[in-house]
Amino acid sequence: MPAVTVVRAAEVEPLVRNDGLRVRRTVGSVTGFAPLEQAIVECPIDAGASASVGDVEQTLFVLSGRGTLEVDGDVHELAPEVGAYLPPHSRYELRSAGPEPLTAVLVTVPEPVSGPQAGPSVRRLSDQDPEQATAQREFRIVADPGCGLRSATHFVGYIPTQRAPDHFHTYDEVIYVLDGEGVMHAGELSEPLSAGSCIQLPARTVHCLENTGDGPMRVVAVFRPAGSPAAAFYPDGTPAYTGPPDEQQDNET
Repeated sequence: MPAVTVVRAAEVEPLVRNDGLRVRRTVGSVTGFAPLEQAIVECPIDAGASASVGDVEQTLFVLSGRGTLEVDGDVHELAPEVGAYLPPHSRYELRSAGPEPLTAVLVTVPEPVSGPQAGPSVRRLSDQDPEQATAQREFRIVADPGCGLRSATHFVGYIPTQRAPDHFHTYDEVIYVLDGEGVMHAGELSEPLSAGSCIQLPARTVHCLENTGDGPMRVVAVFRPAGSPAAAFYPDGTPAYTGPPDEQQDNET
């Protein structure tokens, strides 16, 4: 079984494609984690890069820079904290408009679940409603089955300056720290975290992501199978967050 792993994106040597796109493969097959692939992609200033999704699903979350995403003939504006869902077999082009490179977190979901295929979606984080999770934590959904992403949930989590009790999830997850400082605790592992830290978190791993900074920590993550980010359990299997009745059902699945 793969272990919890923390990788610092800035320390990963980028692969530079012929079109100039820089790809840092952070967690996934490079770290022995099959359920999800995470990479940081950087499109140079005033340049474009094309790709085909293939028989997978992908999510994109812009970290910095501005530009456009053209997917299946439709053009969408990109800016920091804009997320996109890219369905199987779609073709897209990223284009940076300057004055800095367009940088984003790209997550690939291999072997997506079968079902009707929706088109791509592009959503601004600030347009999504905040929802409650354990230990006064909040999250905003970027993409899930409600907007076409069949196999996973893509969200941004807000972690307050307190340590939550150890817990586990029934899903596999990849995480990118947007801002803040903290520590990932899992068994004997206590790994410092800061902006740019990437985490692979296998299902049912008892852990705690502690915020040790002065303000909220934010992370962007994708987990599979799809569900609620609030679905967490204490080591004895007791639900860590009951919430309203509809979320209780999510926690029980």
